[in-house]
Amino acid sequence: MASALFEDIASSEYNDQDWLVDSAGTWAVAGVPAANGSRLAMKERGLDIEKHRSQSVNGELLHKFDLILTMERHHKEAISIEFPEISGRVYVLSEMIGQAYDIWDPMGGSIEEFKTTADELDNILVNGYEKIKRLAVEGSEKKR
Repeated sequence: MASALFEDIASSEYNDQDWLVDSAGTWAVAGVPAANGSRLAMKERGLDIEKHRSQSVNGELLHKFDLILTMERHHKEAISIEFPEISGRVYVLSEMIGQAYDIWDPMGGSIEEFKTTADELDNILVNGYEKIKRLAVEGSEKKR
């Protein structure tokens, strides 16, 4: 949901389409479609994530990105430990609004719980957009 929401915000609200955005899980099984609740919550917002398939985090994928945002603090920690060379480009999504808390995963929950999480993600992405943009530029400079 976060990647779809971010792409929508970047292109529609900021007319900023120069982003490479992807989604991966720290313990994801590859090739699984988005959860039904995610698909429905995004569909209500006019976003189609039917083609989304899960993938697992790996070094090759992570090295492509100037900024890596995680949903939970332990995801940030795990990635930073396994890939110390990119640890300066890894943040918890909630840090984009000056906090550091875990985004609750609604997996297995009701459609309302997916919608609540989508609302939270949208709020963070909109209010943290400028910080995301700044950190992505800084991350690009760190990669050089």
